[in-house]
Amino acid sequence: MSRLLALSGLLGLLPASALAAGNLPSVGGIPVDFVLFALTLLGVALFHHYTLYVALTGLVTISLYKIVFTGFKTGAGVAGLVGHLGHEWVTVANLFCLLTGFALLARHFEKSHVPVILPRLLPADWKGGFVLLVMVFFISSFLDNIAAALIGGAMAHQLFKARVHVGYLAAIVAASNAGGAGSVVGDTTTTMMWIDGISPLQVIDAYVAAGVALLIVGYFGAKQQHAYSPIIKHAHAHTHVDWGRIAIVATMLVFAVATNITVNLRFADYAEHYPFIGVAVWLAIVLTIPVRRHDWELLPETIKGSLFLLSLVLCASMMPVEELPPASWQSAFALGFVSALFDNIPLTALALRQGGFDWGFLAYAVGFGGSMLWFGSSAGVALSSMFPEARSAAQWLRHGWHVTVAYVAGFVVMLVVLGWHPDAGHKKVAEPVPVVDQAPLPAPAGQ
Repeated sequence: MSRLLALSGLLGLLPASALAAGNLPSVGGIPVDFVLFALTLLGVALFHHYTLYVALTGLVTISLYKIVFTGFKTGAGVAGLVGHLGHEWVTVANLFCLLTGFALLARHFEKSHVPVILPRLLPADWKGGFVLLVMVFFISSFLDNIAAALIGGAMAHQLFKARVHVGYLAAIVAASNAGGAGSVVGDTTTTMMWIDGISPLQVIDAYVAAGVALLIVGYFGAKQQHAYSPIIKHAHAHTHVDWGRIAIVATMLVFAVATNITVNLRFADYAEHYPFIGVAVWLAIVLTIPVRRHDWELLPETIKGSLFLLSLVLCASMMPVEELPPASWQSAFALGFVSALFDNIPLTALALRQGGFDWGFLAYAVGFGGSMLWFGSSAGVALSSMFPEARSAAQWLRHGWHVTVAYVAGFVVMLVVLGWHPDAGHKKVAEPVPVVDQAPLPAPAGQ
């Protein structure tokens, strides 16, 4: 029942007048497209063990609805759907390659023994818990936030003898999401922005808010944990870093970043036609096979998770974003709370299609906002598999109250310090060629 109310809250965040459907079929003034999309997200939230099937069902339902009733921007019927998929395939291919590739990257970092050695650097009192959260923040800036949260959870499990406070678990998720919010290789949402042509320098602004949020959740989360179960350090004096695995991680990141920069500077006209970044990451994977064995057994489950996310991205790509209210800091702020209830991947896809946001604000809102509930982000869902006691929305809100305070405080500080600077159009659109009036040509001789 609470999630049904959440669905109502999601729709209530958007002014009814702004959602007036025009010529589109609507329910209560809301286009049916959005209703089907919201129901798909609600199904994902309710049925955690069947998310892929729910997402695929939503994708098929929305596709059939648009084929029969509204058509696509690329045309009507099945031909319109084919044209739409032809337009979106590069984004889908890039995301698929990055999601699967970064799963292998995260495993190499985990096996490098760096997560085991890091606790040597921690202070002995509550500040140790705080520094651990800072480490999670840093790791998430170049690893996927899911991997960062799991690494943080593994270190916490060891340091606190498996007695980890729910408030501290919320802080780990918040730190991982905050660390990825300002990095185009730290979160799937920011990677989507990067693929869509948004500069990493725009996304990095999110660290202004994320830094403030980290200080708040770090202080209160560490205090909660120290009172519940103080830190117990282990030296691991005989553990050494596997530099071969670190080299693989660095190679994959360098290939991804260098390819994106090169494409934007030299081959921008081809970026919408070929999945350069995804191919570069997998090229790095192939080239590093002789260095260390990749954990190929990860791929089946990773592919399944990737198909789930890509199904939601395709659903979002079919939405009539012209019916949404104009992008503003208020709508970006609201999206942070919506992200705590529904997956932030399709929300980001919607925002990218709509355009007009300040992307640093959006990256922070959809990235960090999901931390406010355990099922609001993939990092929270992953960490709860390690700590089942976290799977209570009531306990998460009660003990992780500092995450909501941190979200609001970070957003306000960012708004005051940087101000709202919307990006009118992050994609290059060809300007119409002006028609110049010309004097009529003289008639040929003899006419």
